[in-house]
Amino acid sequence: MPNSQLLYWIAVATKMKKKVHSVITTPTEIILESISDGVFTIDSQWHITSFNRAAEEITGISRKEAIGRGCCDVFRSSMCETECSLKRSMETGKPYIGKSGYIIDADGERIPISVSTAVLRDAKGRVIGGAETFRDLSDVEALRRELEGRFRVGDLVSRSPLMQKVFEALPAIAASPSTVLILGDTGTGKEVVAKTIHSLSPRQKGPFIAVNCGALPDTLLESELFGYKKGAFTGAHKDKPGRFAMASGGTLFLDEIGEVSSALQVRLLRVLQERTYEPLGSTRSEATDVRVIAATKTDLAQQTRKGLFREDLYYRINVVRVELPPLRKRKEDIPLLVQKFVDRFNRLQRKTIQGFSAEALSLLMAHDWPGNVRELENVVERAFVICNEGFVEIAHLPEELTTRGVSKRGSSHLEDAHHMIDLQSLRVALDRNNFNREAAAKELGIHKTTLFRRIKKLGIELPKRDGRSRRRTKQ
Repeated sequence: MPNSQLLYWIAVATKMKKKVHSVITTPTEIILESISDGVFTIDSQWHITSFNRAAEEITGISRKEAIGRGCCDVFRSSMCETECSLKRSMETGKPYIGKSGYIIDADGERIPISVSTAVLRDAKGRVIGGAETFRDLSDVEALRRELEGRFRVGDLVSRSPLMQKVFEALPAIAASPSTVLILGDTGTGKEVVAKTIHSLSPRQKGPFIAVNCGALPDTLLESELFGYKKGAFTGAHKDKPGRFAMASGGTLFLDEIGEVSSALQVRLLRVLQERTYEPLGSTRSEATDVRVIAATKTDLAQQTRKGLFREDLYYRINVVRVELPPLRKRKEDIPLLVQKFVDRFNRLQRKTIQGFSAEALSLLMAHDWPGNVRELENVVERAFVICNEGFVEIAHLPEELTTRGVSKRGSSHLEDAHHMIDLQSLRVALDRNNFNREAAAKELGIHKTTLFRRIKKLGIELPKRDGRSRRRTKQ
């Protein structure tokens, strides 16, 4: 039975001025007792005046215990103090439908629920109390966690086949003591991957220390990494431990390692080879017990060929490599990532934003995301500043997304979305068929000449060799 109908029957029961009895006699009371949703009513003093059978089962509190007590004493809900839907209904006279939250049952267990509320009025229309129905979402929440678990490793979420390969490799990578090199564009989540490896590793109880090698000048970076002794330079009034010392027993994450100078590369190579280092101003080597995870957005192999990065250091850090695809190549992850950020900002900002509307989400799907996951997170955070409740709409999105409605060709949002979907479908079909144009066209249900025309229009680059036989390729 829909919540709106339940609230109607509660209102009918109230107007009939029926009190709760130990024996159920009226048709309305029979209906309320037979449903699976919990139902209770309160008077103007917030004391519970009725409590149905399902409410007893969900909360573990008997009707006899509940009636006469304050509703917040019975439910101990997450919404009682600041986000009480029943309080809003009593203040505004309007019903609230389907708000999510949780209650604490008689055993102290946290029960996820969906709540709907309405006011109760007497025959003269005066407010005499309120009514609430609540639905136990424990099974739904368990199913959600099970499904989410298939797409989550640590703080990483993805349903992309490209990222699933990374997910499958992470437990084995975490279990090994080898140095890891994470490659990916800016904003793809390299530090999140590093933290996930650390949290899954035997070193998880040790510290995770991150250093952005590209953010510090060479001299300062050296002292940050290795520390210094008193008197090593002007202003060094006491010993200071470096990040290698601080990360002892844990993991040291060297972000943007491609920005490190040649001189400092030599010192890093020695640490990785010998597991020892010398703080600035020291004459004695100190041992280090850290696992190093390095990351960069630059092509280190190319840098090595150009002589800009030491070859021996490159091979030392490139023991295990993790490559993160940009967000534009895994757009199927956008709804999952958006929901993750919505949940996080709801907790941080104490809001109840339900998510992004279909129209707003379509604009996110059409964007190329040069800033990758970090840019998407910033867009969601900005939307939270402007939007206070309900769904994030197009009006809450930044101008660089909403002004894409007219491109150089004068296309609309819908045309841009269609262009993106067409591009994605062609790429998937070509990849799946090893760039065999004839097979891809057959899969898409179009003629081969039509496929060639669309490939040219969308600017898709094709390899010189496709998935056809070697004999035909040479012709």
